[in-house]
Amino acid sequence: MPFEDIKFTIKTFHKHGLTKEAALWLLKIYQIEHPNFAGFEFREAAKPDFILMTTEGEIGNPQIIRIPENTFEFPLILMLNLLAHEMMHVKQKSKEIALQDKNEREWQAYYEMLFHKEFPLVPIATVYHQKFFAEKAMIYYNRSEKEANPLRLKYEAQKKEIEELIVKLE
Repeated sequence: MPFEDIKFTIKTFHKHGLTKEAALWLLKIYQIEHPNFAGFEFREAAKPDFILMTTEGEIGNPQIIRIPENTFEFPLILMLNLLAHEMMHVKQKSKEIALQDKNEREWQAYYEMLFHKEFPLVPIATVYHQKFFAEKAMIYYNRSEKEANPLRLKYEAQKKEIEELIVKLE
């Protein structure tokens, strides 16, 4: 489906107050569903400079994603990337993966927002947002211990990819 048609459909959902339905529809269209996903719930309204989505639930149990009721008042490509970020957390918190380390979960989710390896249909964000995602990824990478940390070794190649992307985006 062409992106302009998707945007029109989302605007129609939004106009009728069907935010959760719009988000569920996007999960299908962009193939970012996961069996560990338990549904959407609402959180406080987002502001242009602060849009918060969270994944909630005990690791190993189904997860809900809290989204702002006004999610679709913001650029759709950004919202798709934020949804993909949260769906990475849904996957990471499944029984099969049960990834305990928050820094590693965030690192993987921000990496996904830049390179879309898990969810290849999600469009690339603006240069501004890619820089932001890259900075956030590096914050989580740098939180891991410096001396012979297995996480640093595990993600060394991805770190180089992000560093190269940052240079390219300048």
